[in-house]
Formats: sequence, structure tokens, C-alpha cells
Amino acid sequence: MGGFFGVVSSFNCVDDLFYGTDYHSHLGTRRGGLAIRQENGRMFRSIHDITNAQFRSKFDGELDNLCGCAGIGVISDTEDQPLLITGKLGSFAIVTVGKINNQDEIIRKLFDGGYSHLSESSNGEVNPTELVSMLICRKDTFAAGLEYAQKVIDGSCSILLLTEKSVYAARDRYGRTPVIIGEKEGAYAVSMESSAFPNLDYKEKYELGPGEIVELTQDKVIVHHEAAETMKICTFFWVYFGYPSSCYEGANAECARYRNGASLASGDKDMLSEIDSICGIPDSGIAHAIGYSNATDKPYLRSFVKYTPTWARSFMPQNQSRRDLVAKLKLIPVKEQIEGKRLLFCDDSIVRGTQLRDTVKRLYADGVKAVHMRSACPPLLFGCRFLNFSRSRSEMDLAARRAIARLEKTTEITDEILEKYLVYNSPEYLAMVEEIRKELNLSTLKFQSLDGLLSAIGIPKEKLCTYCWNGKDVEAEAPKLPLEKK
Repeated sequence: MGGFFGVVSSFNCVDDLFYGTDYHSHLGTRRGGLAIRQENGRMFRSIHDITNAQFRSKFDGELDNLCGCAGIGVISDTEDQPLLITGKLGSFAIVTVGKINNQDEIIRKLFDGGYSHLSESSNGEVNPTELVSMLICRKDTFAAGLEYAQKVIDGSCSILLLTEKSVYAARDRYGRTPVIIGEKEGAYAVSMESSAFPNLDYKEKYELGPGEIVELTQDKVIVHHEAAETMKICTFFWVYFGYPSSCYEGANAECARYRNGASLASGDKDMLSEIDSICGIPDSGIAHAIGYSNATDKPYLRSFVKYTPTWARSFMPQNQSRRDLVAKLKLIPVKEQIEGKRLLFCDDSIVRGTQLRDTVKRLYADGVKAVHMRSACPPLLFGCRFLNFSRSRSEMDLAARRAIARLEKTTEITDEILEKYLVYNSPEYLAMVEEIRKELNLSTLKFQSLDGLLSAIGIPKEKLCTYCWNGKDVEAEAPKLPLEKK
């Protein structure tokens, strides 16, 4: 996925920009970058590989020589950013977060319209941030260009621009990612995580609405495009993505996870006597497990501890087999809490199930008596079209899809087949869950219902994107604006 931070101030903003961007490190694993408009008016830009080292360690040696009053930063899960662009609107820096589904179509039409080439690419793939900059430059102002890009893009794209005079912020068309404005004396900041504000002494001013475009200067926020009514913010911010101390649309991530764990526990009253302790798969399952424990008076114990000094994130290596190895190496069992025990684990989700299956195997090798698993969200049946939540190349990599394929004895899973398995607690749904349970060698397995999850978050369900669970979203029904000729 990724995350960004920007600031405009009446003083040197380099430290605010650096640490504000660093507070988004949990959202990306590949590249970290900063762009700063220096006192002499020139743009400084630096990008570093963060696949094997934290963002902070890569930039420490550069900061003392920098001074400027405006900048943008990004933690990217994909391409190099920020990009420095020179076009008819002048020189600017740009960062984006999202996913462009109609990228090939946009590229073809741009070339047909006179553009000769795209310069930013890696591994044979076009850098989508450069593509967005080309869309913006088709209009006569930054605000108009940002609005145009949002209308053309199929998918999701939130954007920051650093210009000669200010910082522009645009939240994606349906508000799938949060974009939040903070303020303090002499400065405004924009962030995807509200948790980046408190320790930098910013107070949250307001959260941009879907498609809203604003311009930040040292002393004011200018709204260039009002927010639209239709919102579909990603529900996974409360399940997994979001930092515990952050709030989105007024709902705190950690509190929602406690409520979600308690909701899971309400369906297990008849089996609590079969459980010795509650555990969370570090880190994302911990809050859900604490909520479960608090609701049942069953002790929360750390049967696994996460070794974070060198392996903070299991998905840093680009090679899947190495990611699986790191996922194993970073979780260290506490055998005294495992041997002879009946454990109930909570995790944020079950995607492919590969790492979970290996974890369960290790638990039995360490003498566990029973392993019960509770997923904090429903079974994942659709690959994310908007934020690259799942890196799976095919939807058949998803554990739930594989289970359905075995039950139906086919790899051609049609919409008609899926409909039967989408109904919570239907015979087909229960058969699917049982198939996953057997594959993972669990004593029992339950998934949170979609209604239970949405209730725990506390935001009206029509404002939340639930595509990965039920395949339904407003984007599939919305007309796309054709690319205009130059």
C-alpha cells in the first residue's frame, strides 16, 4: 500500500517532514522518499530502498544539511517516489498512494494523444505516479488537473503535490484512504495517519472527504474542490492497516479492534470451558485478542513473541519463500505457555493460509493440546482492486477460494457458485469454513461476520468498502470519464 505526509510552515520543516513520514513506515516496505523546497527555491529529492532497513536509518545522514519550509514524504510499497516533474504547470514534486486499474488504457490514449514516452519505470512496469503527473498536466491549473485525474482513474489514488508556493492534497475519488489535515502555530500538515500528529505538536483540523482537493499554505487551507457524498473507505484500516492510535472518520483503530474481539467472543460462550488462554498473532491480531479476553475473563497470554529488532515486517523480502521464512523466524514461541495448553488465537485475517498452517504445525510440535482460531474479518474471496491489500497473483491463492474449488470440484468459480458461500452460516459457508479448518489443522475455526465487523467499527456500512469479502462496490457501477484529447 503506502502512506504519505506533507507540511508547509513559516519555519524549517525538515524534522516535522522526516518524522511525520516515518510514522507511516507500517504502511509500506519498498521505498521511502522525501522532497523539500529549500530556502534557495530549489527542490531537494531523495529516495532510498527500505526493503532491508528502516526508513529512519536511511535519511539520518542527510537531514542536517537541509533547510526548507515545505515538503512531502512517502513510504511506498511499490515504485520510486517522490518524482520531480517539469511541465506546463511549472516544476513540482508528486507522491501517490493507491492502485490504477485502467493504467494500460490511459497510457495508450496518452500516446495516441501526442505523448512520446514515460521515463520512470522499474521491472518493466510504468511508474503510476508519473502517469498521474501526466494527467494533472493536461489541465491549466493544479486543482483542475487533480480533479481530472481523480475522474479518469479507475481504482484509487490519493495525491500530494509540492509546488513552488504550496502543497496540494487530494483524497481519492471515493475516500478509500484517509487524508487528514493538522495544524499548529505557523504550520499546516497533511497525513494519512492521525497518529503522526500528536508528538509533532499538531492538532487535527479536519479530515478531507472523498475527492476533496485542498491547498496548504503557511497560514491557511484553501478548498479547491468540495468533497463528494459517496465514501468507501477501506475497512481494513480498522482490521489491520491502521496504526492503533489513529482515528479514521472519527473511529479509533484500537478501540474498534477491542470491540471486534468482544464480538467474536460473544459467539463462543458455549466453548469457553475448552480454552485455557487467549493469544494474538503478533502484531495485528493482538488487539482483537485482548478484546476477546476482556469479554470472557479468560487470560490473555503471549504464547508467541515477535522479534522486532531486525525483522519488523514479514513481507519485506521480495521473494515469497524468503518472506515465509522470515515470518517463521520472527515469531518465537514461549513453550511454557504452549505445552499441554488449549489455546485460542485471534488474527486479523486469513489470506493464503500458508504462514498460519506453518505456525499451527510448530504449535503442535511444541506440545499444544488444542489450537482454536478466530479471524477478525470474514473469509477473503476477492482480490483487492483498490489498495493492493493482497499480493496474491491470483484469487485462487486465497484460502477461501481454494476451499470452494475443492468443494465444487472445479477451478472455474462463477458468480453463481460464490453467491452460495457469501451467505453467513449457510450450509455452503459452513462447509467452506470446515474445509479451511481441515487444511490448516485447527481444532476449531470461526470467521467474524461482516455485520459483526461493521458494527464493531461503528461507521455506517454504506461508507465502508467491503469488496474483498462480498465483491460489491460502487466503483463497478460508476461511469468512467473518457480521457480527453489535448
